Amino acid sequence: MYKIKDKSYEFPSVELSDPDGLLAYGGDLSITRLIAAYENGIFPWYDNESEILWWSPDPRMVLFPKNIHISKSMKQLMRRHKYKITENQAFEKVIHACSIAPRQEKGTWLVQEMIDAYIRLYHNELAYSIEVWNQKDELVGGLYGTTIVPQVFSGESMFSLESNTSKLAFIHLAQIAIENNYKIIDCQLYTPHLASLGATEIPRKEFLKFLNKE
Repeated sequence: MYKIKDKSYEFPSVELSDPDGLLAYGGDLSITRLIAAYENGIFPWYDNESEILWWSPDPRMVLFPKNIHISKSMKQLMRRHKYKITENQAFEKVIHACSIAPRQEKGTWLVQEMIDAYIRLYHNELAYSIEVWNQKDELVGGLYGTTIVPQVFSGESMFSLESNTSKLAFIHLAQIAIENNYKIIDCQLYTPHLASLGATEIPRKEFLKFLNKE
């Protein structure tokens, strides 16, 4: 596994990743390094018990926006206008809610260092959030990700405090992506939740083409 040199913003070839996608460790979460990572299909994912870990999994989970699957029950929920959906109105609240949302994995991967880093990206217009509010104006669902690579939304995390609110946020994201001619939404890793919404796995080499890296 490659160790990142503190004064270098270069990453090794993603072809050197371990079978599980782990590529490198070390470095920092500066804006410059995060831009270099996302431009090359790499993202950070670690916890309080490890150094910063950098990943580039193969295959890669993505959604082609026009393939978004909206179930009959979700269409019914959307027609009821039970929730209000906004964009970039509460980024910090969304990322903090994601950090405490229950996960299948043990521990918390959204450590404070990560939270601070993505807030910096947001203030530099390189990160984006979608919020779902109930009729009491309470934040009950949402997601966030980066917009570093043109026409590619790199999803990071989502949360749901009321049934189906993360799905509402994701469907809204897909609709925005369609309207703005985004090529793909990067979902990083497979989950049944994402698959049920139309996301699919593609080879990493194919994914890199959307970043203009192949």
